[in-house]
Parts: sequence; structure tokens; C-alpha cells
Amino acid sequence: MTFTDWFIFFLIVQIIHFLGTWKLYVKAGRKAWEALIPIYNAVILMKIINRPWWWVILLFIPVINVIMLPVVWVETIRSFGQNTTKDTILVLVTLGFYIFYVNYMLDVTYIQDRDLKPKTATGEWVSSILFAVVAATIVHTYFMQPYTIPTGSLERTLLVGDFLFVSKFHYGARTPMTAVTFPMVHDTVPLIRKKSYLSNIQYPFFRIPGFQKIKRNDIVVFSWPVDTVNAFKPYGDKKYHYKPLDKKSNYVKRCVGVPGDSLAVVDGYVHINGKRTQLPDRAQLQFTYQGTTKGGGFNQENLYKRYKIKPGEFGGSNSMIRTFLTEDAAKKFKNHPNITSLERDLTPRGAKDPSIFPNNGKVNWNIDNFGAIYIPEAGKTVKMNLESFSLYRRIIEVYEGSEMGIENKLSVNGTQILLNGNPIDSYTFKLDYYWMMGDNRHNSEDSRMWGYVPANHVVGKPVFIWMSWDTNGKGFGKIRWERLFTTVGGSGTPRSYLYYFLALLAGWIIYSNYRKRKKSA
Repeated sequence: MTFTDWFIFFLIVQIIHFLGTWKLYVKAGRKAWEALIPIYNAVILMKIINRPWWWVILLFIPVINVIMLPVVWVETIRSFGQNTTKDTILVLVTLGFYIFYVNYMLDVTYIQDRDLKPKTATGEWVSSILFAVVAATIVHTYFMQPYTIPTGSLERTLLVGDFLFVSKFHYGARTPMTAVTFPMVHDTVPLIRKKSYLSNIQYPFFRIPGFQKIKRNDIVVFSWPVDTVNAFKPYGDKKYHYKPLDKKSNYVKRCVGVPGDSLAVVDGYVHINGKRTQLPDRAQLQFTYQGTTKGGGFNQENLYKRYKIKPGEFGGSNSMIRTFLTEDAAKKFKNHPNITSLERDLTPRGAKDPSIFPNNGKVNWNIDNFGAIYIPEAGKTVKMNLESFSLYRRIIEVYEGSEMGIENKLSVNGTQILLNGNPIDSYTFKLDYYWMMGDNRHNSEDSRMWGYVPANHVVGKPVFIWMSWDTNGKGFGKIRWERLFTTVGGSGTPRSYLYYFLALLAGWIIYSNYRKRKKSA
């Protein structure tokens, strides 16, 4: 739905509200016209139901308003004496239209000094849980979101089992586009494995201004651009399923290229504008190494402690090995008495890999030698020819086309590029784009496979590791204590702020108990 569609819908809702409540406004001592003026009518309604004015704000926050509307419906009929279980069920199952019946068919009396405290313990629990969900959803959507590292694509920079807090406000929080969705979950309802949203009703895209821009080599969480819904498709269903932008699966990678950059991968290393990128000192770049051994003589626990080789990564027969290592770890491992040879696995320049972007099998690019390509910048214009056609086709047709409600179709007639049937020799980009890659170069599905990441797909910035769980550990050794409450960014060895957090927590508990005792006295 466009902004115009939503504006018309908003006006229709205001008319429905007026028709369904104007008599109730009058019985509450207000004027009938006060039920008609947008926003003002909501402020007056909060006064009628004896609720704080800031509830009006909650009614205009996407996703939160879906939770708050039923609450307001129930509070409205209860303000006019309709407080039975039957009344509550009727107003909910009719999506609020039961208020029309109360407004026109019943001779109700306004209860000005209505007791707002729930009359039962169950009601009090429901009220507490409801507003806890509202508060958590606001924090989750607009400020800070928990995230788990599920794969080793950023090892050893971020580890499988790291639990992160991802800031939404650094780059600016996206307001939800999906209007009707299950709160506090992403795309799938846990346990029942069903999708958590209705995709038909969509808000226009909007991002709250942030206070930082994405810098080269930042670690970024973003919506996977080519997500086609694998989680809740019926078994054997291989068709493409539309997935709203804000419900696409979240990925975390390093942004190695920003808008306006010329990027190439040379022997596994990223080059920007012709120069090899210098990664932050915390970055742990990994490659696949393979070699031969004398056979046996390896202790899995020592392999992990000394070289960070996990059980299962040390593949191959007794004489052949294949594993992921950083360059420093590889130099140390090469000197192991049981290693006879160890070399980095490198796909040579010119070897063609059809699974590599732009996925047409026409370029001699592979996972280790790729490009060069231009990373589009909003407002910049590029020439359109047969070469750029495959690089920018998805950008023009999907990211700046169907996902923005525009029908764009790019085609070729001989050597001429056509946009919606009209010849073009250039194209001006509407969005900024980024290039995302994992630090584990040979164990990462990233932009080398599916291309550019549009700016509107950016979710947030990982800022804090609050928990880290190592499945290869034993007992309390499963907790990576040195990683608890450490920052993701910065330089040098990560510093844990666990003791500072525990001190603050203890101080808060002591202060809370002191206030309770003082209040009781």
C-alpha cells in the first residue's frame, strides 16, 4: 500500500470511528463532532476511558497499534457498563464493531469514576503481561534486538553461540512494514512453525534517522535480499514465495564495500579502489587449508585450544586434512610434528563458478577471485550495456522495482538494453548499496553468491555480546566467560564488562529493597 492508499484508509477508519462512537461521546459529556477530528478524537477518547494521553502515541506505532486497539475497544465498552465476559468476547471477535451495537441499540450510562484495577488475579496478570509485551516490542523494534550467531561465517571474529544485542538506533530503526504480525517473533511462530504475519497489509517503508553511517568493515545485521521462505514452506514446495522486506531472514556479515566503491576479490583478499583492505585488528580472517599428515597423533581438545579447530572441521583420512584456519594459526599448525604439508586452498584467477554473482555463468569469477564491480550509490548514473545488464538487473527490477511498488522489467534486444520496453543507455540509482562478506572466506554465503545489499535492508549494528555458549566445552566450560559482556567493535583484546554489570545489578536490587522498606514504613 502506498502513502495515498494509507491516507484514504486512515480517513475511512475515522469515519467508521465517528459513526460507531459519537453517541457515546455525547453521553460522556463531550460534543459529537469531537469523535470525528483525527488524532484529537483519540485524545478525547483516552479522557473518556480514563487512560493516559500517551496511549494515543501507541495507537500510531506499527505492530504496537495491533495490540493496543483491542485494549481500547474493551476499555470503551467497559466505560459504559458493558463489562461482562460476553461483552469482552463480542467486541474482540467483531473487531470492535460490537461498539456500534452499544452505541445505537443499548441505553447505556457513562461511568465517570470507573475502577481501573482488574477485579481478578487473572485480569491483573493479563494486564501486566500485555503491557510487558508492548514495552518489549517497542524496545525490540526500535532500540535493541537480541540476535544469535547461528553459523561460522564470521568465525573467529564472532563465534557460533555468541548472543548479541543489535542496536537499531545507530543506523536508524526501520518502522515495521508488516501491519499484522505476531509480536516478539520474526517470520515464524515457534513450535508450530507457521508464518507469523499477514503479508497482504503493508505499511510504506520508513527509516527513523540514525546518528551513524555504515563504515567500511563495520559488522552489520541485514535482511537477506534473496530470502524465499524456507522455514515454513510445505515439504517439497520449491516455488518462490513472496516475503515482506521486514520479515526476510536476518544475516550478519562484515560490510567490506560501501556506496561508490570499486571492489574486487584477489586471491581471497578484498581490494577497494585498487588497494587491499586493511581489516580491524579484531577481525579474524580465515581460509580453507588442506594438506597431509603422518597419520594419527592428534588430540581434538588440543586442536581446539591451540588452533581453534573444532571437532568435525578436521576432515579427511588419516593422511589427508582439510580445515578452516587463520593465517597465524596455519603457520603454527604447519609446524606440528604430525603435519607433513599444509597449503591454503585457492581457486585460481579465471576459473569460472556459475554459482557466483551475477549467477549467469558468463564471467570468469569465483569465490577467491572476483570482480571488479562498482557498488551503486544513490543519485549516481551508470552506463547500461550487456555487461552491466546482469550486474544491475535485480537492483532495477526488484530492489528499485517491485519492492518499491514499481513495475520494472529489464530486457535485451540485440545489444540494446530496454527498460519497460523503452531503450536506455544509462540508469540512475535510487538507493545506496553495500557489499557484505564473512570473515570465514570459504564458509560464508554472502554477497559473492547473491550480490548487492540495498540500504533499506539494513537492520542494525551488533554492539554487545551478553552471552557466549561453546557446544564443544564441558560443564561450566561451555560458557566462554572471557566473551561475556564484551563489545563487538573497538580494537585490541575484547574487554569484559561482566563485573561492572553485576555491580550495577546488585546496586539496583539494594536500592529497590530500600525503597520498598521505606514505603512500607
